Amino acid sequence: MSKLLYITAHPHDHETSYSLAVGKEFIDAYRKANPNDEVVHLDLYKIDIPQIDADVFRGWGKLAAGTDYEKLSSNEKAKVGRLGDLVDQFVAADKYVFANPTWNFSFPPVMKAYIDSICVAGKTFNYIPGKGPVGMLDSKKAVHIQASGSVLSPGSDYADFEMGHRHLDVIMKFLGVPSFDAIFVEGMAAAPDQAQTIKANAIKKARELASSF
Repeated sequence: MSKLLYITAHPHDHETSYSLAVGKEFIDAYRKANPNDEVVHLDLYKIDIPQIDADVFRGWGKLAAGTDYEKLSSNEKAKVGRLGDLVDQFVAADKYVFANPTWNFSFPPVMKAYIDSICVAGKTFNYIPGKGPVGMLDSKKAVHIQASGSVLSPGSDYADFEMGHRHLDVIMKFLGVPSFDAIFVEGMAAAPDQAQTIKANAIKKARELASSF
């Protein structure tokens, strides 16, 4: 049995969000193909994701210096502990499905906060002297579902503007994830008369990919 984390970063639901509509179809198809697998939905707008702030840096610094966790301040313990829970949950999963809209050529800021919580030396990557960072998640696989009103995918005229998928692609490589697929739901604002066809085509691709993911 495998564990899949379905990680969404949209304030709306699948009824109004293209990325979540396609994501839902992916997860439904995945559950049908893998009935014994565990699927955990992380709605990043509804869970606690501490930002890396002064409390976190102080807490990490104290722990690195040998201070016992229980001697941290209440804020330090709450934030450092929660960040530890998030990265441990990420490491414990086997597969990841990310779904988000494109905002100003990137993903919503809550996705960046989550990425910061999972990039942890000693848990998801290591620094090797003379070699640099080496990812530790080489047995994992991931899919990214991203929606945008314009066409921004690789090969398009505006591909250089797109930062969300490219950022996540770099992070997956950094963490050592060897398989990272993408489903782009795009062009609905540029061609509103084709929006439903674009959505349907993305759903078809999602279902196909989910059956073998």
